[in-house]
Amino acid sequence: MSKLTNTLHKLYGTNPSDPASLQPKEALAYGVAGFGQNFICTIIGSYLTIFLTDALLFGADGVTVGGVAGSMAVAWLMLGTRIFDAFNDPIMGSVVDKTRTKWGKCRPYLKWMAIPIAIMTIACFLPFFQEKATSTFIIVGIIYVIWSVAYTIADVPYWGLSTCMTNDTVVRGNLLTVTRLLCTLGAGIVTVFVPIITGAVTAKYKYTDADIAQIMADKGVDAEAAKNFVNTVIVGQESANAETLRWTYFIAAVVLVVAAIPMFFYGFKHTKERFTADDNPPSFGHNLKLLFKNDQLLLIVLSGVFGGARMVYSYTGGLYFAKYVLQNEGMYSLITLLVVPGGLVASVLVPWMSKKFTKKWAYVAVHLFGGIVMAIMYFVGYDAPWKLVIAAIGLVLLGIPQGVNNIITYAMIGDTVDYLEWKTGERGEGICFAMQTLINKIGMAVGAFIGVISFAAAGINSETGYISPEGAQTLWNMLVLSGVISMFACAVPMFFYKVTEKRQAEMVAEIAAREK
Repeated sequence: MSKLTNTLHKLYGTNPSDPASLQPKEALAYGVAGFGQNFICTIIGSYLTIFLTDALLFGADGVTVGGVAGSMAVAWLMLGTRIFDAFNDPIMGSVVDKTRTKWGKCRPYLKWMAIPIAIMTIACFLPFFQEKATSTFIIVGIIYVIWSVAYTIADVPYWGLSTCMTNDTVVRGNLLTVTRLLCTLGAGIVTVFVPIITGAVTAKYKYTDADIAQIMADKGVDAEAAKNFVNTVIVGQESANAETLRWTYFIAAVVLVVAAIPMFFYGFKHTKERFTADDNPPSFGHNLKLLFKNDQLLLIVLSGVFGGARMVYSYTGGLYFAKYVLQNEGMYSLITLLVVPGGLVASVLVPWMSKKFTKKWAYVAVHLFGGIVMAIMYFVGYDAPWKLVIAAIGLVLLGIPQGVNNIITYAMIGDTVDYLEWKTGERGEGICFAMQTLINKIGMAVGAFIGVISFAAAGINSETGYISPEGAQTLWNMLVLSGVISMFACAVPMFFYKVTEKRQAEMVAEIAAREK
């Protein structure tokens, strides 16, 4: 056995003497699929909103869609589509549980849906849309809804696949830890580089406070007159700026799709399902009954819903803050990078914390910690260099609850699959892991909604790029306070969760005894 192979066995906790069980090559293939999947998820989740407000100019003053302000229409589109999509997840989970193919019940969707997802992702960012037009808004909205359905058809079975690959909670926890780390890396690459690129290609259309000061000096006018001059110039250039943004996002989407799709196929080819029920496929109604019998899973879902706003800073709202308050959208890359060290610490801490304190108490502790950190950030503020340093430290620390949440919830849901089988004799991987994707989508929906609502409340005009000092404070308050409330709220349901590591092992042993 090579040194690398031995290291991977230790990393995943797999057994090299049992080649029929999960092995490192298969675990890595599963992670590669997640890495590619997050290229696509992130370009849509993080940038479709700003594509609508800034590239198609629905965030400009005076723009309406069906009598509703353009920015508010975007907010409701993001919220409504994501909630619609989230409640499609139980339906897809039921479809997965009914699926029977020679490849298994979860794997084939990685193969079947790769190309449809690619096509719809690119369609969301077509650069030929007419800016500010209600017809454009309707067309993009329809494409987005279709994309969300296509993505769900692949996403639900992808996460359910982990419980079909192994029923060892330690190995599965390690598998999901490494996979979530790869998913975070994939999302991070998109989050870091896209705003740097868009900021660079549109820099010539932007005016900073330093530019305004120079205009005041050159023309001998006051600040208000200088801003009016800048706004007039920017409005005159905005068509070129918006067109540049449209093409930049389109090219980014094409590049990411071309890179991601082979990873879907690689994950399909090199994974294997070992724990898939061979009995009669359950009906959707039966699966819903199973879902409500899994009371421990419902606690995780409730916690996820309460925690929907805990990461608003890492979605659209954070990008708006960087672009309009810090006047440099490339700073959004720094915001997301600051979270990475904490996430890496979390990936190391999770196995130790799970063993020392159980997954439940690790989850509760890090979210209480995150709420305290965000509360400190709120009261300190951002309007001085030293305050921004405190905020930066806070973001590093917030990477810990973010990273722990990304890893532990998947492992806990896997444990509730075993709990459900112990309780009812049925596993229901599809319907159970549909709840994880539901949680993720509600988080994305809330993040995008609060981000655009904050954009509107702050009085930002995407056509001129202007925001008042009062508007900047409003944006900060809404983004940070929503996170504080969400961090504390999501910890509450977990006080009632009772599937500990010891209890899960006992349940698996009882299930095995029944089968014998």
